[in-house]
Amino acid sequence: MEELVIRDADVVDGSGADSYRADVVVDGGRIVAVVKEAAAAGCQRPRARRELDAEGLVLAPGFIDMHAHSDLALLRDPDHSAKLAQGVTLEVLGQDGLSYAPVDDRTLEEVRRAITGWNGYGDDVDLDWRTVGEYLDRLDRGIAVNAAYLVPQGTVRALAVGWEDRPATGRELERMRQLVAEGLEQGAVGLSSGLTYTPGMYAGDAELTELCRVVAAYGGYYCPHHRSYGAGALEAYAEMVELTRQAGCALHLAHATMNFGVNRGRAPELLALLDRALDAGADITLDSYPYTPGCTTLAALLPSWAGAGGPERILARLGDPATAGRIRHDLEVAGSDGCHGVPVEWDTIEISGVTVPALSDHVGRTVRESADARGEDPWTTARRLLVEDRLGTTILQHVGHEDNVRAIMRHRAHTGGSDGILRGAKPHPRAYGTFPRYLGHYVRESGVLTLEECVAHLTGRPAARLRLPDRGLVREGYRADLVLFDPDTVAAGATFAEPRVLPEGIPYVLVDGRFAMEDGRRTDVLAGRSVRRTPV
Repeated sequence: MEELVIRDADVVDGSGADSYRADVVVDGGRIVAVVKEAAAAGCQRPRARRELDAEGLVLAPGFIDMHAHSDLALLRDPDHSAKLAQGVTLEVLGQDGLSYAPVDDRTLEEVRRAITGWNGYGDDVDLDWRTVGEYLDRLDRGIAVNAAYLVPQGTVRALAVGWEDRPATGRELERMRQLVAEGLEQGAVGLSSGLTYTPGMYAGDAELTELCRVVAAYGGYYCPHHRSYGAGALEAYAEMVELTRQAGCALHLAHATMNFGVNRGRAPELLALLDRALDAGADITLDSYPYTPGCTTLAALLPSWAGAGGPERILARLGDPATAGRIRHDLEVAGSDGCHGVPVEWDTIEISGVTVPALSDHVGRTVRESADARGEDPWTTARRLLVEDRLGTTILQHVGHEDNVRAIMRHRAHTGGSDGILRGAKPHPRAYGTFPRYLGHYVRESGVLTLEECVAHLTGRPAARLRLPDRGLVREGYRADLVLFDPDTVAAGATFAEPRVLPEGIPYVLVDGRFAMEDGRRTDVLAGRSVRRTPV
């Protein structure tokens, strides 16, 4: 007898097709039967050792977070309710060109310093890997949700070139090509870049094109955080479309949005650009989060020249009055490339987390508010934070536009990604609320998407991008990564004031056929594993 039958569920299967009533049978970590309208038809109903009455609940594939920063959180926090409680059963890691493999001892220490604001320094995790394969093996010891990995181009460049602002030599480029190939052979699903983050931003288009040719040969995809989401955003999107066209590589645009005042109402221009490329045969998808503010580190706003040489060189430049003055001019007057070519507006920059407890009184205030409380100008406050927190400060940027968010989430190539940073006293609520917010606010309350459309954006479409042949749909033979939610009550609990509140209306989540969330509570199940690239 099979392990589980989920009875009388309203199945939204991830394909975009209309929902239907069915009994769904699970055994051995897979869906073994989907019996539609069994009761109404008078058919013999399937039986199992356990039966779950799903009356009034929607059964859908587990949600896929296409842009996650849980690279260390999955190892640090076995509970991981921030994602499981949302119905997430798969996260894509290695984002924005910076993560923890492939590395050597030197590069690992540099990367840890550079992205402390995203994942913490990592001194509470045994960083006992160096290659992509070894990192994926570490995940296979048991984690809360499944995880795929992108080779991070910035980390690869740090390993082969260093943190200097210069073109790679021929020998260095060949080593980067080899590192990318090795990561894909070991199971990575593609390549990511952070082209407003050092050192990845120092790569020119020719260098990136060569790496994308390697990705294309392995059937992976390129996932860039491109060079601007502000001034020059459309040009930056077009650059990525053309670059991947030349490389013959699939493209997935990370946290695709149009931010800052210069882009208010301009989402249709972006979507027209993408539609022209799609109609011409390009393979393009994108992800977004259902909020207007962004989230990054305070150090990310600095001009690229200030980051040359790595974290210690940044701190040295901030400590030199003349050089710090140049940085200030780029930030406040010229518009640094780290701030997307837009002069910084300190009243839009909210401090969300610090790594040094003595600085915690800054959290929850904008840089301007914190400066006003100290009787100083905002740059002085920002500079002090960068130095005293050793670049670990995280921020929210209140620079988005609701009309752009809605237009982009309707697009045929759209998928969901939280971009969730789980560190900090007041993280962005998207880390805890992205997927229920889609279902509650944008489906039930606003009608921006139908339920079937939205679930397809969060399940079937991302699984297709990841080339996963047995995930993302409710189908016989597919993995039993499933979520049950109440369409009438599902909602994000997280807010900007209380960002760590778990969602409502998602009582059950199964990973590999086992209940990771049951009756709205986390179990002790650790059924997640690495999900590796499907060979071409």
